[in-house]
Amino acid sequence: MKKMFINIINKIFIYILVIICAPLFSDSFQYNNYNNHGVVGLINMPTARLFNEGVFGLTIYDGTPEQKITVTASPYDWLESSFFYTNIQNKKYCVDQNVSICRQDFKDKGFNLKLRLKEEGVFPAIAIGINDLAGTGFFSSEYIVGSYGIDNLDLHFGLGWGSLNTSDLSFRNPLSFINDTFDDRPTDFVSRGGQFQPERYFSGKEASPFFGASYAFNKNLLFKVEYDTTDTDGAIEYDIPSSRASLGLEYTFNKNFTVGLARERNNYFSLKFVYKKNTATDIKNFEYEKADVPENADKYNKLVGNLSSNGIGVNKIYESASAIGIEITQFRHPSLDLIEEIIYVAKEDSGIEKDIRTRYVIADLEAYSEIDEAYIKSANLLYEREKSQRFITDTRFSLRPFLAAREGFFKLAAMIENDSEYVIKDNFFFNSNLKYTLKDNFEDLVLPPVDVFPAQVRSDVKEYLRRLEGRLVIGRAQFDYHLTPKQNNHLMFTAGILEEMFNGYGFEYLYFQPRKNYAYGFELFNVQKRDYDLRFGTLDYKQTTGHLNFYYRNYGRIPFDAKISYGKYLAGDVGGTLELSRTYKNGAKFGVFATFTDVTAEQFGEGSFDKGLFFSIPIYKDFIDYTWSPLTKDPGAKILRKHTLNDLLVKFRSYNK
Repeated sequence: MKKMFINIINKIFIYILVIICAPLFSDSFQYNNYNNHGVVGLINMPTARLFNEGVFGLTIYDGTPEQKITVTASPYDWLESSFFYTNIQNKKYCVDQNVSICRQDFKDKGFNLKLRLKEEGVFPAIAIGINDLAGTGFFSSEYIVGSYGIDNLDLHFGLGWGSLNTSDLSFRNPLSFINDTFDDRPTDFVSRGGQFQPERYFSGKEASPFFGASYAFNKNLLFKVEYDTTDTDGAIEYDIPSSRASLGLEYTFNKNFTVGLARERNNYFSLKFVYKKNTATDIKNFEYEKADVPENADKYNKLVGNLSSNGIGVNKIYESASAIGIEITQFRHPSLDLIEEIIYVAKEDSGIEKDIRTRYVIADLEAYSEIDEAYIKSANLLYEREKSQRFITDTRFSLRPFLAAREGFFKLAAMIENDSEYVIKDNFFFNSNLKYTLKDNFEDLVLPPVDVFPAQVRSDVKEYLRRLEGRLVIGRAQFDYHLTPKQNNHLMFTAGILEEMFNGYGFEYLYFQPRKNYAYGFELFNVQKRDYDLRFGTLDYKQTTGHLNFYYRNYGRIPFDAKISYGKYLAGDVGGTLELSRTYKNGAKFGVFATFTDVTAEQFGEGSFDKGLFFSIPIYKDFIDYTWSPLTKDPGAKILRKHTLNDLLVKFRSYNK
């Protein structure tokens, strides 16, 4: 009788979830924050809450036995993705099976995903999530959770599988009634990680309900309580819980910074620091500046001055009976819409009443033009920029991190870096990067790669890093030549020191139309490995690498940008790379990538295939760009180019399709 009663309750639970998963209304509760694992939630348990699109977060957690850093991005208000890197203090990372060579605490990495199924309205918000996706399995778990806010009180109830499935309240997996294959959950952990294991997802003989609540005393102080179903008998080997109840208190200093203190399962105290920012709305990389030009200047000189003050250079100005024609060039602004807005405001400020036709160029590549030869012949040339050789240089202090080394959790170099550009002609450039390392802790990077690939094109990075301190080294020294031989068809030729590890030469072709949602092309490079001293010497390794490239730009049809590449990589392997990203109007960008080649998971070793994340965040008149791959491996490696043709021309994409 008891079993039949439980089965009926389980079926009712599933039916309720199915009924209420239709989209309704919008979330109303505002006191959200990341939990210890960088997922919007309570203390350890997730909730159905998500931040608005464009929010980027960093969570630093110190508990027992875990220490964790998590980077979280919300490319959409219905999707949350996070990457974690954790230090497990009660396990040791061993160089080999000889326990006497265990140098540090065990490290683990993984990805988390959460998808909102319905917004809060009459019924609760509902979200579904997977933790440690394609990881080792140490934190592997899945959940479905509902959240409902009442004034300052937020209530949460969910069901957890995997590492979220341990409590006295566990009952038979309700999905088993759909298919009995859900009864079986693999218990072996993937020691090398990096493999998708769909047979794990939402499986197991039992699932555990979890629940909790948060209460906001005010906009700064938040109290949290939860019934914590973390598997304390699993791979992490937590202390036996004194209670399943966890309590937490969080103080938010401003909209960006939060500190949290928790008593977890009545066993230990933990500390958490959170930084978050909406990079899509809180960061403005442009504010219009009116030029300081004499009042008696003519309107065309005013136009040149106003555009120049806002990062747009004017090459030529034409005037016909019907319109003003201007040829402009720019590198700074991320979209055609913003450029057109600046031109409109500058035109009004300059007192020009006629309509404006434009021709856009970047590095002398014609991105888009409303000016044809017929117009030029009928118009008068009023202004032409004096073309001259130009030298642009920027020297700055920078930090170079190196994560996930077997020698230590975190390695860092402090350096002075110089980027210079010599404009020989409008379409012919020399670019250089020089580095001088003031101090680093790279000297003990001595352990060889765990998995040695025949062609070491990236895995020998430690050989380069160990030689940085106290020396001036060359990061890049290359010539770039651009041309647009035919409308929408672009070429770039490159030769020199391309990056820290490779010299070479090659070219790229790209077909690009700013108001189309696609572009395509190919690239071909002949490269040689640089000597470890990062001067002018070379090693014996040579390779010809090339790729076919296809780009999709989000105009609302599919809610992301995509790049698909297929070809030959630096290590000689052949395959393809998929990139998915979201770009906002201010230029902020979040993305992930994965590469699959003819190198098998066994040959690749730990991680099984190359993957990672990247982001670009606008800072005043510049961007911070960062790409992070959990493992430095040879298969799937590409040349790290300063610019691609798409990088240059995509600044002329339009969002108003």
